Amino acid sequence: MTLSLYVDTDRWRTHQRTLLAEFPGLVPVAKGNGYGFGHLRLAREAALLGTGELAVGTPAEAAEVLRDAEGCGGYPGEVLVLTPYRAGEPAPEPAVPEALWEKRVLRTVGSVAALGALTGGRAVVECRTSMRRHGIARTELPELAAAARAGGATVEGFALHLPLDRPDRSDPVAEVTDWVTAIAAAGLPTDRVYLSHLGSAGITALREHHPGTEFRSRIGTRLWLGDVGALTAAATVLDVAALRRGERYGYRQHRAPSDGHLLVLAGGTAHGIGLEAPKYVKGLLPRAKGIARAGLATLNRSLSPFQWQGRQLWFAEPPHMQVSIVFLPGGTAPPAVGEELPVTVRHTTTRFDRVADRCG
Repeated sequence: MTLSLYVDTDRWRTHQRTLLAEFPGLVPVAKGNGYGFGHLRLAREAALLGTGELAVGTPAEAAEVLRDAEGCGGYPGEVLVLTPYRAGEPAPEPAVPEALWEKRVLRTVGSVAALGALTGGRAVVECRTSMRRHGIARTELPELAAAARAGGATVEGFALHLPLDRPDRSDPVAEVTDWVTAIAAAGLPTDRVYLSHLGSAGITALREHHPGTEFRSRIGTRLWLGDVGALTAAATVLDVAALRRGERYGYRQHRAPSDGHLLVLAGGTAHGIGLEAPKYVKGLLPRAKGIARAGLATLNRSLSPFQWQGRQLWFAEPPHMQVSIVFLPGGTAPPAVGEELPVTVRHTTTRFDRVADRCG
């Protein structure tokens, strides 16, 4: 019972190195489900890249990549926690040695109060950009400078998380420049600025405008999933059952629409199969497709992510927790038990049973 992710390792790593050359100072991001690979695998890949720093989502993820795992050493560089520190939050479990944590972990802070509460820690201050998600406002910079002088955490950099789209045609380079200028005017260090969602041309322009500032691009999706051709997901066939038109099957005892086969496949809701995050839709054609899918769903017709012989198969019923049942119409020879079917998944919402390398 296996949902597998196969990696063309050489091709995958070539893409990583190409991106590293495009973005000097790149900080790999390994958060959430580890983009389908898991945090420990990405921490090892980041160590091979030699960037010296890895960004994770939460303190628990930082502890996971730092501590020894199965006899192997943890990530050897610095670890930046992206979730802003909350005063009084519990220590990550299982914890890593306090001395190691203080030496190697940088915490993001999004408020003056959080900076003051992070006594003895190392902080990266998140700025409230046009994303307006979290972070300090420019008007708070003088207060932040006063809090930094009073003690507490050491400010080691600032971070700007930028929007993906700019329908108002505003200039992201200008937005970053305004922030760097304001930070410097408040007497705060501008030696290191972390950026998200800014292209290499913008980074080059910023380096020319601010030669004393090191700009580090935090990149996750494009680094690990940017070359989709290097990644192949597959589901093992667990059972095959012939079905005649009108015969009942499944939890809800629906009738088969025609002769065919039921295929029981590895991969269910526990893996993320059949679960979908909301998407931002633009254009008439994508909207029309979305309306069509919603209409079919009301008739209990939903396309599955599984394919056989180049054909995308329909779910026979909603996926179960660890398996999915799909319908293969008659006229097509079914796969054998133990064979694998290609499956198209969103890696950031999928938990694979195994990740296997295919080199050469």
